[in-house]
Amino acid sequence: MSSSLFSLSKTVRQLMVLSCAVLLLSCHIDTGNDQQQAVKPDELVLWYNQSAQDQHWTDALPIGNGHLGAMVFGGVDTDHIQFNESSLWTGRPRNYAHPGAYKYLDQIRQLIFAGKQSEAEALAEAHFMGIKDHDPKAYLKLKSDWLKKVRQDTTAASEKFDDSRWQTMQLPLINGWESGGHQGLDGALWFRVDFEVPAEWTGQDLYVDLGRIRDQDYCYVNGHYVGMGAGISTKRHYLLKAQNLHVGQNVLAIQVINFFDKGGFTGVKNDRPIFVVYPTNATPKEGRPLSRTWKYWVQNDAPPAYPQYEASYQPFGDIYIKNLSEADPKNPISHYRRSLDLREATVQVSYQKGAIKYNRTYFASAADPVMVFKLKASQPGKISFQARFATLHKAHQYFKIDSQTIGMKLQVKDGALRGYSALRINANGTRASVLVTDSTLEVSHADSVVLYTVAATNFVNAKDVTGKPDSLCKAYLAKIALIGNDSRNPGNPSSHSEWGDYDLLYKRHEAAYHQLFDSFDLHLGPENSNNNASSGTDQAASLPTDQRIKAFSVKSDPGLITLYTQYARYLMISATPPGGRAANLQGIWNDLLTPPWGSKYTTNINLEMNYWPAEKLNLSACTTPLFKLIEVIAKTGSLTAKEQYGAPGWVLHHNTDIWGATAPIDAAKHGIWLGGAAWLCHHLYEHYLFTRDSVFLRDTAYPIMKRAAAFYQHILVKDPKTGYLVSAPSNSPEHGGLVAGPTMDHQLICDLFSNCIHAAKVLGGDSAFNSELKEEYKKIAPNQIGQYGQLQEWMQDIDDTSDTHRHVSHLWGVYPGNDISWDKDSAMMRAARQSLIYRGDGGTGWSVAWKLNLWARFKDGNHALKLLKELLRPAEGAAGRERGGVYHNLMDAHPPFQIDGNFGGAAGLAEMLVQSQNGYIDLLPALPDSLAEGWVKGIKARGGYELRLFWQHHQLQKVQISGVINGSCELRYGKLQRQIQVSAGKWYTLDGALQPIQPADDFKDNTK
Repeated sequence: MSSSLFSLSKTVRQLMVLSCAVLLLSCHIDTGNDQQQAVKPDELVLWYNQSAQDQHWTDALPIGNGHLGAMVFGGVDTDHIQFNESSLWTGRPRNYAHPGAYKYLDQIRQLIFAGKQSEAEALAEAHFMGIKDHDPKAYLKLKSDWLKKVRQDTTAASEKFDDSRWQTMQLPLINGWESGGHQGLDGALWFRVDFEVPAEWTGQDLYVDLGRIRDQDYCYVNGHYVGMGAGISTKRHYLLKAQNLHVGQNVLAIQVINFFDKGGFTGVKNDRPIFVVYPTNATPKEGRPLSRTWKYWVQNDAPPAYPQYEASYQPFGDIYIKNLSEADPKNPISHYRRSLDLREATVQVSYQKGAIKYNRTYFASAADPVMVFKLKASQPGKISFQARFATLHKAHQYFKIDSQTIGMKLQVKDGALRGYSALRINANGTRASVLVTDSTLEVSHADSVVLYTVAATNFVNAKDVTGKPDSLCKAYLAKIALIGNDSRNPGNPSSHSEWGDYDLLYKRHEAAYHQLFDSFDLHLGPENSNNNASSGTDQAASLPTDQRIKAFSVKSDPGLITLYTQYARYLMISATPPGGRAANLQGIWNDLLTPPWGSKYTTNINLEMNYWPAEKLNLSACTTPLFKLIEVIAKTGSLTAKEQYGAPGWVLHHNTDIWGATAPIDAAKHGIWLGGAAWLCHHLYEHYLFTRDSVFLRDTAYPIMKRAAAFYQHILVKDPKTGYLVSAPSNSPEHGGLVAGPTMDHQLICDLFSNCIHAAKVLGGDSAFNSELKEEYKKIAPNQIGQYGQLQEWMQDIDDTSDTHRHVSHLWGVYPGNDISWDKDSAMMRAARQSLIYRGDGGTGWSVAWKLNLWARFKDGNHALKLLKELLRPAEGAAGRERGGVYHNLMDAHPPFQIDGNFGGAAGLAEMLVQSQNGYIDLLPALPDSLAEGWVKGIKARGGYELRLFWQHHQLQKVQISGVINGSCELRYGKLQRQIQVSAGKWYTLDGALQPIQPADDFKDNTK
């Protein structure tokens, strides 16, 4: 069975089911009569009064269970559910490391130390990058032959060519034709458009401006060749000679060559006029606009496979549910509502047609490997629809499985993985009838209908693709069929009248989900007299969420911050629950064959940020998939360490994928970065600090940490100018090119060495190794303050105060690390703060989220909140252009969508409320002025502590704390300090002055 949520141990799964009844009775945290009531459920609902449009994927609502993820559009006439399966990627098992690259390592270092950066990068580009999946030299020959073939036929350029049967496309498409629904269009396409030459332009040469075109194009006018262009950055500006034009209608024909990825006319990102024709002695503004509707024809969609460094996460398929009820103009649709309830992990769509009310419920079960959709009506026999599969993968097949089930098979293009999915129908009602064809499920006159979707691939692990997805899906369906029917005819589950008992399936889902979600609760803003949400938040929550985002202010709607924080927890549980797979750049949701940055795991910030809130917001269990991924890349990274550095241990550069890639990719100037292993090891040790799980530390974390430390021990070299040990070659992520000794590397390596030393002390042993690390630690280049009072990003004092680069990598030691703090070195902390001031507040998504967390560590809550508000602004800017912020469905806009911004933003809110990186628990260290009242329950601190905080008028009122082990705990609030002895499992209550107000033995904990 695949490594999914549903491979949890039998004992754990049984406990989930046995706890179902208890959990369902307590959907909210009940902390006794002395505490405020939980937030009203309606505050944790995203809702809308219209469906999502197909071209607006980020309007749809996400569901997921770590195995399957889906976006629900909620259309009335035709509903659309786009879905993913977590293991469907391009590529195949292979080695990524460059054999023998270590032979060039010393030469690259010498060039860097000699100040010859460009020469070092050129040498590294030629001999030190990872291996692509297709030989680039062989590809060039195949590409040349293919291009010659498609260029031989230019008949479509002729003025008289019959294009009446061609399709049309609206141009330009800023993100390529994929964003217009034309996915998989790699190859050669022809585009044609008519334009008029007025009489006053007779005899004049004309210019035509077309903006940018990906990747290559050949332009013709009236069958005459005009010219060609290439490259994404080149603005297409062609000269149309007078002798090839005539007064009246003319034809512009463009052959567009797209070798891979997004293609076509992508416009420009400024106000420069495009799609315009004008005389050479005039300006574009004086010209005539071309139609934006062009005809197109796919000439050849089979270019040679494009060499790639790493794999891309893939969409699986789509389900379309077409309403077959007759249209009735006298009874239009009314009372439409589409919602996502975060407490229940369900999407609801409801509407009314005449006197009939319709309701649909969608969930991806947190307990079982299935997505479930229920459709019902308020009157019997009123449910009639046709359901079908669709997929973007060209190699696919639809088929009938049995009298109630259809299936879909697919094969990833140029990859090892194939998928299988099944869609089963269960229709209820005395008049209900079901018709199944090879491609559709059709139901008529049902009272209610339940649809069950399962999917699987042949992925077993990074080295094994021998799985049987059809067998897995059949096993999933058989298991679901038996739920609620165990005692009746188990040999023929499809005969059961209550196949896959919906109510019990839903209860199992809720029980498993609540086990994770209910561990944390939050309320920001004042309470009203009824101990419910404030009237301001009530008013805001009564707005559809898209309107609420537009109207947001902290003063009028602090509840949106609560919703945003809990939404991040919902996304984490849905994308990467225990037993699931690590969350990629988009979590588990993706609708594109060539998604942005491959929707893979970017490890110089994005993968790590995905897990920043996990420990603090009481979702430590959701880190398990990350640790499973680390175990994989620690193994594959050992080969990269050997081949590329001649080193022991393991290394990870700035990206990885499902196959465990660890070699440098993309370009030498930013792809050769050494910090990935150290950063991921930081998460391993943080998990121990938050949970005090010494078994995890001994068996999982420390062995991986030790091997990573062995790599860094080996590759650190002496800087000839300072004598310090530095990392080389490396870079400050995506900034400044290939160098020796970027500050971030040294912070990461020092953090790893320090954590190894402390871990060994906890476990007992490894004294010789630790002595080596202690000596090495002293020799590593330290943090340095530069000429502008800034923390230097590099060994040399070359920072530019006007530099607003999105990465703030040299501030890693402030957050998420703890190399720099007010307690340790206030001068260095001020320098780090100055660096952040120079960098500015600009940016989007993860960049703003990182700055938010940094300002919280600087204890400037107002500045931190300013950046949190930036994350919550509408992503749709002027003229519909995307910018940073959130989409209508609260997903983060980098743009495009990246889930790390959601997770980083939620982590930042946690940092404002509790910090624990300095050996004590700091309460409300960065509380903004405008969040003067609120409470939080279930927030976690290092040392294995859980806390509940209550504050009013910007002052702490009460804190409650419990620990997982016996020990001493120090609490601080402002200048107040209190040391308390904690017994495992007991709760302790202190007032705002940190004075005990309730003996531990008398405290009754009702949250269990």
